[in-house]
Amino acid sequence: MSEADSARKARLRLWLGLLRTTRFVENALREEMRLAYGHTLPRFDVLSTLDRNEAGLQMSELSQQLMVSNGNVTVIVERLVQDGLVERVPVASDKRATLVRLTPLGRESFAEMAAAHEGWVDRLLASVPVEDAELVAERLKNIRRQGDGL
Repeated sequence: MSEADSARKARLRLWLGLLRTTRFVENALREEMRLAYGHTLPRFDVLSTLDRNEAGLQMSELSQQLMVSNGNVTVIVERLVQDGLVERVPVASDKRATLVRLTPLGRESFAEMAAAHEGWVDRLLASVPVEDAELVAERLKNIRRQGDGL
């Protein structure tokens, strides 16, 4: 086998390992979130995105940041509104537009969930030394940067 073939096979094994590990971690986090808070990971992702955007986001911006369809986000946001965790606020300059933002209860709930989530991730990845975690995170960032030009 040539060096190029070996490199290609190694990168394929890396990809498959990343995929399996991502699915394993996601499934574990999904179950922890469900058991501890009765929430789904997509709901947690919406809360997380809104937490980073205190002024709120229009639905299209929220969809774009989450990289999902408007329809998916609409269903999740509606449920979060019913639960009192997010609110819709009219945009003064555009009567048709609304912002979605966290309520005080949403901020408080998200802070609690985020702390638990961080602990779960830490426990799941505890076998990875800090130096390795930082190196792999940097390498993954490089892959994403490389993909931006595609």
